[in-house]
Amino acid sequence: MCESKDTQIIIKGVDYTITLIGTAHVSKESIAEVSAFINEDKPAMVCVEIDKTRYEAMTGGNWQKLDIIKVFREGKGFLLIANLVLSSFQRRIGNEFGIHPGDEMKTAVNIAAELGIPFSFCDREVQITLRRAWAKCGFWSKCKLLSILLSSAFTSEKLSEEEIENLKKTSELDGMMKELSSFLPVVKETLIDERDFYLAAKIWENAASKPKTVAIIGAGHLTGVKSYIEQFINGETEKIAALHELDIIPPKSFLSKAAAWTVPLLIIAFIVVGLLRTNITEVSAGLIKWLLWNGSLAALGALIALAHPLAILVSFIGAPIGTLSPVISVGLFTGIAQAYLVRPKIEDAETLIEDAASVKGIYRNRITHILLAFFLSSVGGMIGNIISVASLATIFRGFFK
Repeated sequence: MCESKDTQIIIKGVDYTITLIGTAHVSKESIAEVSAFINEDKPAMVCVEIDKTRYEAMTGGNWQKLDIIKVFREGKGFLLIANLVLSSFQRRIGNEFGIHPGDEMKTAVNIAAELGIPFSFCDREVQITLRRAWAKCGFWSKCKLLSILLSSAFTSEKLSEEEIENLKKTSELDGMMKELSSFLPVVKETLIDERDFYLAAKIWENAASKPKTVAIIGAGHLTGVKSYIEQFINGETEKIAALHELDIIPPKSFLSKAAAWTVPLLIIAFIVVGLLRTNITEVSAGLIKWLLWNGSLAALGALIALAHPLAILVSFIGAPIGTLSPVISVGLFTGIAQAYLVRPKIEDAETLIEDAASVKGIYRNRITHILLAFFLSSVGGMIGNIISVASLATIFRGFFK
């Protein structure tokens, strides 16, 4: 049997009750509701929509353990940018009302610990979620995702407390989910649909043999989690055995791997065709154009980021190398050089989320400054490639003579 009560969905069985409480992650009312429910109802298990890594970051400043150079070497620069922007956006909204994102989850864990109630982190690791979303996105979807994140980070629009509370209403959420589905269906599938199932499965496993379980989840997951738990009640539990598959990062598709070789192969083709059909002088001129466009625009990106002068020089030299390699990012050289030349300090990690919410803070904080140099030099190198490859195509003129 299933009952709905304001922001709660109560699922009752013969010898168990599972209560789902839908929250807004920067809502004072959600914090009060969670606190009151656990203190009064005293469930046998508390489940929270957060992973252990995010909880540690909220309570112990996990950013202080960040190794920025390792991030670049593992090819996670853009993922870190997305994670930072998302975190800073939520923090900025929460600061307007004197709370922090996820305080209702932290409250649930703290009260459960005080009362001696077992609790469980039921969400998938945030890095896995972001990497799966990124891996499933095509080039244009990646551009759309970054544009949404960046625009949300620097928007001057402020939400009222009433608008925050409205985020828990089904009608408001339905409209948002439909908009996300039409704009970025792959991202919606990874961030919402997959996590609905993941959360439901973890809650169901933790609720086994427990008379009363409460699950604190974002209001956007209420309907999906309820639907999956109802399927489990009806005996449709075979999918739970394959839950581990949602922790696997999808391998790059053949087209994605092939795309990484496109520019290097085009440049090689231009050189070969140019030597066969024109002359070495024309080929050399074309290659110089490519080197100048590619290196100069990458360096310009680093310059706009106000990177260290040597990092700007490194971006100029490294951009063509990065272009010719399908496994090295154009901005990798700039990011690592900036990190070595202007090493982050402990206070940069401590203020990372707050600084990422403003342009001034991004330039001031050494970590976000490094990421900015990485990002802008990558964009500059990309634009340089488009222009230079088009100019290299003139070598083909000799082919048709």
